[in-house]
Amino acid sequence: MYSSEKPIRIVLIGGSGYTGLETLRWLERHEAAEVVGLFGSSNIGPIDEIHPMLSGQTNLTQQPYSPQAVAECNADLAMLCVPHKVAMSYVPDLRALGLRVIDWSADYRLADAAVYEQWYCPHTDPAGLADAVYGLPEFFADKIAGANLVANPGCYPTCAILAIAPLLAAGLIEPADIVVNAISGITGAGRSPSLAQHFPERNENFEPYKIASHRHMPEMEQVLATLSGKEPAVVFVPHLCPMDRGMLCSIYANPAGGATEEKLIETLQAAYADKPFVRVRTDVIPATKYVADTNFCDVTARLAKGKVMIFAAIDNLLKGASTQAIQNMNIMFGLKEDMGLY
Repeated sequence: MYSSEKPIRIVLIGGSGYTGLETLRWLERHEAAEVVGLFGSSNIGPIDEIHPMLSGQTNLTQQPYSPQAVAECNADLAMLCVPHKVAMSYVPDLRALGLRVIDWSADYRLADAAVYEQWYCPHTDPAGLADAVYGLPEFFADKIAGANLVANPGCYPTCAILAIAPLLAAGLIEPADIVVNAISGITGAGRSPSLAQHFPERNENFEPYKIASHRHMPEMEQVLATLSGKEPAVVFVPHLCPMDRGMLCSIYANPAGGATEEKLIETLQAAYADKPFVRVRTDVIPATKYVADTNFCDVTARLAKGKVMIFAAIDNLLKGASTQAIQNMNIMFGLKEDMGLY
């Protein structure tokens, strides 16, 4: 059991992006964690020059990454805020140093290496892939507790799975023809500048992209199949919205098992009764403003005109990335699941 007298010693790899910023911001106020090393492949220098909002909060400097430099930190945990396809080149060395690892990328989320290759590239760390635990705490906390490698879920899958899984497992929606319309803030595209994210391109512009071809779709289907014992067919349509942060999923499915609106709500309430960061809303429909800057997922369901409609909202940078990783860290090290997250 870790405590403020013996804090978890953390190295963060990739501190210059938006999720790196949020991770540092939240870890700085965590009573049982200490960032003892900050590494990256670019943007080397004082982190408060890269992220001026951290001025006065930390004296950390981002250093060039190497396993040798990480080893000198005598850390317990490595957190990886690095791109897909990069993480799997770091993880074997980090695990060889005896560190437990939480990875933000998709490199360890898909259990089948062939599926990963279909959507990304050939996988170079099959041993890590075999050991990795999917880090959605509401469903996999027991496995996360003993894991030495946790695959932090994607933001879109987090929002969609938390909304769908209890109803699919209870037989209240059909596994076929599940449509996930999801809206994300621009921070989901990362901090690296590009024409597509240029202000005149994004401002006052709301559009779908990668229709039914986004690489988070197989992640959703894999985890929903694991949780429900069914083979769901998900049509996933992501959209970019001209806001900084936030995510809203509007999900449509066919009812089954005598579904009523009351049963839908009761099933969600039962599933999340002891889960501190999922709020089943009966007072309001989930909205991005209600979860901004928090680790909450708000969810509700409706039944109308022969369709089940499920709505869920998260902060894409937090429950969709950084604070969910801290939630996983708390579980891994035997702390209260919600420590440092309010």
